[in-house]
Amino acid sequence: MDATRKTMPSETTIECPMNALLRILMGPWTSYILWTLRQQGPQRFGALKRLIPGISSRVLTERLKMLCDTGVVHREPLMTIPPQVTYSLTGRGAELSPVLDALDALARQWSEEDARAGTATARQASTASAEFSMPSSMD
Repeated sequence: MDATRKTMPSETTIECPMNALLRILMGPWTSYILWTLRQQGPQRFGALKRLIPGISSRVLTERLKMLCDTGVVHREPLMTIPPQVTYSLTGRGAELSPVLDALDALARQWSEEDARAGTATARQASTASAEFSMPSSMD
């Protein structure tokens, strides 16, 4: 083979569109942010942070920036004192609605299934834990 024709796979591989989309959706907190904007509509940063329990300001800022950069979320700054910024889904973000709705339906289904099986599952977990636990001290 001619040495000048050798190329690295990363140089010749065209990124799979599904891979690109999943990289956007599967980042930490990303789906939750999109779901919240889908359900609640446009939100200011502080309100969005309150609607997503456990997310830090830093992570929310990073995720929103990435979503804005990919054209999924729109950032609308208002020149007020103090400045206000509102975030909303773009047309591209709204196209994710059927996906988010399907994930919501699946999450609710699994939650109901887990709740129905909860007592048996909890009992099995505690029994398994007791059977396989190591002694606390070696005498």
